[in-house]
Order: sequence, then structure tokens, then C-alpha cells
Amino acid sequence: MKRIYFKNTKISYSDTGKGTAIVLLHGFLENQTMWDFYIAEFSKKYRVITIDLLGHGKTECLGYIHSMEDNADAVHAVLSELRIRKAVFVGHSMGGYVALAFAELYPETVKGLVLLNSTTRADSEERKINRDRAIVAVKQNYGNFIRMSIANLFSEDNREKMTDAIEKVKVEALKTPLQGIVASLEGMKIRKDREVLLHFAPYPILLILGKKDPVLIYEESLEQTENTAVKLVTFPDGHMSHIENAVELKKVLLDFFKNI
Repeated sequence: MKRIYFKNTKISYSDTGKGTAIVLLHGFLENQTMWDFYIAEFSKKYRVITIDLLGHGKTECLGYIHSMEDNADAVHAVLSELRIRKAVFVGHSMGGYVALAFAELYPETVKGLVLLNSTTRADSEERKINRDRAIVAVKQNYGNFIRMSIANLFSEDNREKMTDAIEKVKVEALKTPLQGIVASLEGMKIRKDREVLLHFAPYPILLILGKKDPVLIYEESLEQTENTAVKLVTFPDGHMSHIENAVELKKVLLDFFKNI
């Protein structure tokens, strides 16, 4: 793990391998460790950068709201430090929101974009209310909130089959400080709609969805791709495709990288 300071805040990242830069951005309650399997595979052919987003993993909190733009600026600071001028971005869930904010702020840096169990759309009013409820819940009972949140990311079938994997995710999630959780929920709640990028981006975009994703309604997610050149891949499971469909996802991503 390496680190830089961005706005007096420690940002933790890793840099492995050589070749085209691939930037992997984790989701809410996750950190760089979610990519361990993929770093080992991808770094054989590519330069793989992973970054702990604000208030997650070993990266410090920046304030009371971690906007997607703040996160994108932190990612840009890491890439500037590494002198990376162009990269392919893979963002899981909240990491996808950060990748989209980055693509809007720094379009010349983006060579390709993968939205993994993520969406370009802003929160609905109902989702915003749920974010506020989540903030109250995590303040009342931090441990219970984490355990419930993580289990609910997997498809119902996999909650029983993948108990060990789910436990590992919970252990990592419990390292996320309360301020980091609240600041991220506030940041996701106010994020912009960036669906326009799917229509006009000059680089290839891949959207990967889970048919039984408990977080993102599959049919609504599909609507975004209408009349676009976005490539769509659907897996049969939940929100955690990097765990639930790891072998298949590895192949899909390698194919995407190869064709850029």
C-alpha cells in the first residue's frame, strides 16, 4: 500500500504491474481488498491501480459529506502522482458513481469505463429517504447496520451458499469508520444524474448487471442502455458480481481490456 496526501487527507492506493493502466474503484463499505483476486490476474498484463475512496479502508475522511466529485478529485490526485495520463476505469456500485464523476471532470483521462453493479442515474426521492434512514440506523447500531447491509447485497440464494465470503466482506466493512459511512451516504444522496455520458462518451462503456440485484432494479438499469452503444453483460446473481460471479467476471473484464 502506498499513500499520498490530498487536501491534507491521507489517500491509500496500490500500484501493481506494467502496461495499460486499469483503475479499480470499490463500492460503499468496501475497500481495496475486494480486488485482491483481480489484481493478481490483471497485473500479469496491465498496470493495476486500486484506491481506497474517502473514509474507506486506509484513506482518511475529508469532511461531513464525501461527494462523488471529491472522490474523483482524490482519484485524479493519485493518477497525477503516478503520471498516468489515460486509464480504463472499473467502478463497483459507489465506485461506479465516482468513475462517472471522474469521467465528467477529467474526460481526457478516460480510455474505457466499466460500471459494475452500478447506475448513471441519480437517487430517486425514495432512495434519498432510504439514505437518511440508513444514516439514522448506522448511528444507532453500527455493527447491526453493517451486518444487515452486507448480507442484503447478495442474491437470496447466495446468502446461504456463500456464508464464508459474506463473513469476509463484513470483516472488511467493519473497518469503515462511522464518519466515512455517513459522509458517503450523504454524498451518494446528492450525486448528479450522468446518464448523458452513456450517449455521448467517446470511449467504450461496459455495464455489468445482476439479474437478482437487491439494490438496483434490473429492468430500470436496462433502460439506461437504450439507444446507446453501451455493451451490456448480465449475470444471474446479486449486487456482488465480483464475488458471486468471479470467474466469469474476470473473463468479461479481460476481454473488454483487450479490445480497447
